Amino acid sequence: MDESPKGDPLDHDANTPHLPASTVPWWMDGRSIAKGLKEPHFLATGLMNYWQAIRCWLLYPLAQLDPMTCSERLLEVLAWDRDITRFKDEPSSLFRKRVKFAFVNARDAGEKAGFIRIFQRLGVGVVEIDERTPERDWDIITIRLSDSQLSDNTTLLEQLLMQYGRTCRRYEYQIISTTTLQMTASPLDWDHQCCVVSLEE
Repeated sequence: MDESPKGDPLDHDANTPHLPASTVPWWMDGRSIAKGLKEPHFLATGLMNYWQAIRCWLLYPLAQLDPMTCSERLLEVLAWDRDITRFKDEPSSLFRKRVKFAFVNARDAGEKAGFIRIFQRLGVGVVEIDERTPERDWDIITIRLSDSQLSDNTTLLEQLLMQYGRTCRRYEYQIISTTTLQMTASPLDWDHQCCVVSLEE
């Protein structure tokens, strides 16, 4: 049974077989029998360097498949392949993130916790999602986020809801704001009296 390569799947240099250091028999390596380095050694070294160069050339196109480092032209091809459309005035860094996480975002789109992870991956931050709000229609999903999160990521949120949102659901935003609660404690002092009444016959 073949095991999948461990580590980063985009590290093609680590996940592909390496060429051996030398494949020349010891009697032809140019140094085991001779006192100094002889010609078979230089020929074998030159050939191995040539094949190492060929290996690097073959791995170069695979190294370009990383959306975070590839060229803009290849990024557009990767985005098309992963069903990612660049919206107007989208920064290149955000577009690269959306292309990079396209597969895992599509997998997480079907659940509440996964939808929250999508927002976190793309830099929106931590949000709260309510799928069933009491005394509201069943198809309304409420997304709670801060005012800055909404104003800084309005177009991105629309794109994410359009691409990963659930069918036949309505989404609404609810702004939450944090306030600082200050509590002070002061010493309490009071006087009290205890009166006892007894009835004697």
